[in-house]
Amino acid sequence: VQLVESGGGLVQPGGSLRLSCAASGFAFSTYWMYWVRQAPGKGLEWVSSINTGGTKSYYTDSVKGRFTISRDNAKNTLYLQMNSLKPEDTAHYYCARDSAGQIRGLQGTQVTVSS
Repeated sequence: VQLVESGGGLVQPGGSLRLSCAASGFAFSTYWMYWVRQAPGKGLEWVSSINTGGTKSYYTDSVKGRFTISRDNAKNTLYLQMNSLKPEDTAHYYCARDSAGQIRGLQGTQVTVSS
């Protein structure tokens, strides 16, 4: 299983970023996929989930209405569109094959929201 995240960066409050996750080594289209994050000094937090066909998605309350998860099964890629970013969204973001983040990308991508 290989999951490689990209798209993070430094953004001002209210800004947007789009994270991507390239998946390989498993049948991507047959798995629910997840985004999890880890803020400085805190544990892993589930952010969002998407079903195999991309027709159902779920979000933690703090990002509802601001984040959108999506997937392209033809490209084995998972996305997270993040709008109206807040300083409290600052964290290292990982894509994962389980909601606990036990099977996640090795590197993740850093999102820093700051003015």
